Amino acid sequence: MTVPALSVIIISRNEEACIARCLRSVHFADEIVVLDNNSTDQTRDIASALGAKVLITLDWPGFGAQKNRALAAATGDWVLSLDADEWVEPPLAAEIRAAIANPKGYDGFEIPRRSRFCGHIVRHGGWSPDLVLRLFRRQSGRFSNDTVHEKVVVNGKVTRLSHPMEHDSIADLADAHDKIGRYAEASAARLLTEGKRSSISKAVLRSVWAYMNSYVFKLGFLDGSTGAMVAAYSASYTYQKWALVALGSEAKSAEKSRTGVKGKSVRFRNRPG
Repeated sequence: MTVPALSVIIISRNEEACIARCLRSVHFADEIVVLDNNSTDQTRDIASALGAKVLITLDWPGFGAQKNRALAAATGDWVLSLDADEWVEPPLAAEIRAAIANPKGYDGFEIPRRSRFCGHIVRHGGWSPDLVLRLFRRQSGRFSNDTVHEKVVVNGKVTRLSHPMEHDSIADLADAHDKIGRYAEASAARLLTEGKRSSISKAVLRSVWAYMNSYVFKLGFLDGSTGAMVAAYSASYTYQKWALVALGSEAKSAEKSRTGVKGKSVRFRNRPG
């Protein structure tokens, strides 16, 4: 029996610190596609040296659209989508190979993701369990067009693998600060497009709730100081997102008052790395 071919797809931008670990962990794949968004570091050279097919885009359409570009470049029967800061340990690799060899009528597989914050595994605070649909038949799946927090949409039956994917979600506090800013901007832009409104006072209240929800109600305190940092990260991201929505909605209202017509949407930039 012929074993179905597996393609791994990864989007990247300035991921030289972690791309090698990710690529080496999926050496069992038949094809690895890295779609790079104009990196200025050694990401592309590292990926090429490790056998990946490296493609380059200069524009940034958002996470969902960029991952669909990578998907379009894949040729395998099955696709495993990874972020550059994720990797596959041998037990999951064996389970992936077994799943695509005998999928039992399923078209997609969710994988539990085990995330780290500044090197510490996060087991509570809303970060676990974290099931992500990343393994799917190439002809049955695509990514949503969300600019951030995209997801795989599969036309067919989906089940779950048991072994976790590893994820170095936040490498250090500088990485946390950078991701809060980028993701808050992208999420605020989407919310404004959807017509959402806010105020600074509401942004403060939402951030307080985000901290309490993560640290208390979702048991983040059981992770000790790491749980407190995760809760603070969530609160900061929530505040910045809704504060940007407040500023954007005020700007649109002011523009509408001046011109008497609906103002243009406030636009933010976001990209990986």
